Amino acid sequence: MNNQDKKNKYPPESAGRRMISNIPTALPEERILDVRKRLFEKAQEFETLNYIYIVDREGKLAGVLSLKDVFQKPEETKIEDLIARSIIKVCPHTDQEKVAILALKHNLKSIPIVDRENRLLGVVTSDVILEILHSEHVEDILRFAGVSKYNTFADKFLQASPVVLTKLRLPWLVLGLFGGVLAAKIVTIFETPLRDHFILAAFIPLILYMSHAVGVQSQILFIRNLALAEFSQKNYFFKEIKTSVLIAFFLAVLLFFVSLLFSIQLYIGFVLSLSLFLAIMTAIVSAISIPWILQKLKKDPALSSGPFCAIASDITSLVIYFLITSLLLNFF
Repeated sequence: MNNQDKKNKYPPESAGRRMISNIPTALPEERILDVRKRLFEKAQEFETLNYIYIVDREGKLAGVLSLKDVFQKPEETKIEDLIARSIIKVCPHTDQEKVAILALKHNLKSIPIVDRENRLLGVVTSDVILEILHSEHVEDILRFAGVSKYNTFADKFLQASPVVLTKLRLPWLVLGLFGGVLAAKIVTIFETPLRDHFILAAFIPLILYMSHAVGVQSQILFIRNLALAEFSQKNYFFKEIKTSVLIAFFLAVLLFFVSLLFSIQLYIGFVLSLSLFLAIMTAIVSAISIPWILQKLKKDPALSSGPFCAIASDITSLVIYFLITSLLLNFF
């Protein structure tokens, strides 16, 4: 089986698919002189020369040695006396984006890939890491914009015809249209409180915008943390809830006093403030829950940042707004 066939058995956007295997290696018991000779003799065969990877006789990764050390240390120095044994490594099924983020976080020029027995399979090099960062960035932008098949056409948008671009952009816009129709239907269901208190309709855009904006903040930060590092999701969730309560409370109180400045009746200001508070809290919970569920299902959490979640957030906020106003207005 050649190298390409070996790589093709891994998922398309995995570390295994992006690795190279013609890399310099050495045994722990070898000397610096031995490694230098091998580099000079086989330099043309290697696909990268960023690091020398140290493996035992079974091919298991034991450490890594920088190229600088190879040419700065005395010739008779044993490799095992120089190698760094704390190694950042990944398995071949690791998502390529996580590999790139690890390289940036630890300032590495390449990331080694090992199997379950810790045998070295290959490395993801710096030029591939840059390519991954670029493609993931483009995909995230297109996904957020609601462009379908973003991973297929990420690099072909400038060459695509208007018909192709229309097909790519239209699906989410159609969904948004139906979402807007559903929102309009919700408004008609609560026609009575709107008719009796028309001022409530004027604050619909504010409720929708604030809940969506705060939800997007929480979602982007959570997705970023999921990609960057391992962390206690339970502790993060409770910390985010506490932060959200403070944000929602501050904005609700601010809205209450602003409504008084505009000579809006006191009870209407209270209804608006409570509605905003609950809409923001609901938006934040859903903003964190959806990426978390996607991660548990082995899907990309960034999928939750698209237009579908924006529509869902707006409709949920609208329902909460009208439910709260309908219930509370019965007491005034």
